[in-house]
Amino acid sequence: ADHQKADWVSIHQRICQLLIPIRTSLPPPLTEKERKHGMEQLVQRQKSIMELTYNTAQEFIWAGKHNEAIPAALQAVRFGTKVFGSNSVQLVPAYLLLAEASAGAGHLLEASRYLSQAQWIVLSTPGCSGAVRCRFQRSLGLFCAAEGNFEQALYHLASDVYLASSTFGVNSIETSGGYFHMANIFLRQNKRDVANSLYAKV
Repeated sequence: ADHQKADWVSIHQRICQLLIPIRTSLPPPLTEKERKHGMEQLVQRQKSIMELTYNTAQEFIWAGKHNEAIPAALQAVRFGTKVFGSNSVQLVPAYLLLAEASAGAGHLLEASRYLSQAQWIVLSTPGCSGAVRCRFQRSLGLFCAAEGNFEQALYHLASDVYLASSTFGVNSIETSGGYFHMANIFLRQNKRDVANSLYAKV
């Protein structure tokens, strides 16, 4: 009952009506053209739900509501899998969001599993974009920080900064996020001079 309530509050009430046309099968007999049109509409609806659930999960995380973000992020992975397939690089952002929500809620084992799934996709995708790889390194860094492994966290965040600089430019807003998270870790290590220097750079 608790899980159902959490799911309803998090995402299900937002997508309930959108699920009806997806779960309603088309009446036979259909022409090839009608079947093709029906499939295109289905995929478009699934993409819309994936985007809605992803954005909802992101909003919950920004608000510090990690437990509420988990059901929404799970739905984003679910619908992304239906649209793109289980090994698509398009799923990586949703897995990283799910890992961040799980880590924020204190479920580090689940977060580790989602990060492993994202890592497997990234490593098995030739020519994976720098944007996806830097985001993955940031997620690894934040996960290591949540575990208290600050040295490993700094390593991954430095990789994030390098990849973001190469992809977006040294002074880009995307790059500044890595510096910000590194500054937070240096502050937790009581290295205030280094932290303040990085905050100034941000």
